[in-house]
Amino acid sequence: MSIMSPIFTRSGFFLTVLLLTVACLRAPLTSIGPVLEDIRLTFSLTATDAGLLNFIPLMMFALLAPPAAWSGNRFGLEKTLWLAVWLILSGSALRIAGSSAALWLGTAILSGGIAAANVLLPPLIKRDFARHSARYIGLYACVMSITASLASGIAVPLASLTNAGWFFSLAVWLIPAAIALAAWLPLLKRARQRQTTRTPLAVSTLRSPWRAALGWQVSLFMGLQSLAFYTLIAWFTPWAEAQGFSQFAAGWLLFLYQIVAIVANLACMRALKRLADQRAIALLASLAIFTGLCGLYLFPALAVFWLIIAGLGAGASLVISLSLFGLRSGDHHQASRLSGMAQCVGYGLAALGPLVFGVLHEHFDSWSAPLLFMIALSLLQVAIAPLAGRNKVIG
Repeated sequence: MSIMSPIFTRSGFFLTVLLLTVACLRAPLTSIGPVLEDIRLTFSLTATDAGLLNFIPLMMFALLAPPAAWSGNRFGLEKTLWLAVWLILSGSALRIAGSSAALWLGTAILSGGIAAANVLLPPLIKRDFARHSARYIGLYACVMSITASLASGIAVPLASLTNAGWFFSLAVWLIPAAIALAAWLPLLKRARQRQTTRTPLAVSTLRSPWRAALGWQVSLFMGLQSLAFYTLIAWFTPWAEAQGFSQFAAGWLLFLYQIVAIVANLACMRALKRLADQRAIALLASLAIFTGLCGLYLFPALAVFWLIIAGLGAGASLVISLSLFGLRSGDHHQASRLSGMAQCVGYGLAALGPLVFGVLHEHFDSWSAPLLFMIALSLLQVAIAPLAGRNKVIG
């Protein structure tokens, strides 16, 4: 049966709504980077201020992950996800209202909505698509990666279409959020009907992943792969220019890195269905990131080759991380808690990665120290991978 064959069934509609929501999780953010200089000039922002527009979302992802998990268990996954899409839509609209205050507040609000959806979609997949969770987590990662790359690629062309410039470029991403918000309405009604007929679950009997070694292993795996991805995205272009690549070439190399990650999303999705546990595939994905970073350090002229290897590792690591939230938990309530913990730790590390990389580069006036820092952390991911990949559930 093909992946999209159930699309006309009730569960197929549910899956379609989930994927519409996933399409809103990265595009509103990745569309900023290419037009960031235009935004900076519009509001007379400093370079540091502009950098915060990329830092704030990751910190919001980290800080709001545990509260989002609690809210999903307390008020229901569907209701909380619908509110998350509301926040994405309203924040995206507010940030193009025309003032710097609206830009900052809108960015914070939409980042809060994305943070909640990040946490709650994996446990929802575990609850309603348990038999095909690997397939749908792979679709989740693939759709998220495709829309993120697309938003980045078309941001400048969209900005040049009208006199509204970057305002129009960002406004386009209100459309999928509005469609997703409307599509959730029938599911909210079904969720209320189900809640009135089911027996309440004693959530308090579930062990907190914060007190389990396995919870920390999954969280560190999530964090280390996120750190490598976001740091490469943030710093590859200036590093590449220092190695003799043009800005144009560096941009295409980053695009290739993200496209390869999408291919790895799909390949990993298929592989996960056939494996008894995730130790081998998690180790291979981690080794690919480690190898790619070592290659950039030792043989920078072959950057295209090393980015392909690192991209394969990054794409596979993302699918594995999202899958582990369900695979290492007993039910969707515990999956929510683990997802909240892992994304709190993960995005906290991801936010610090580009910052520490920049500090090391400035302090040593060299690219060697920050790259060695990245290599060391990727080696730690290699060590964590077999532990997080064991076929085991938090007790």
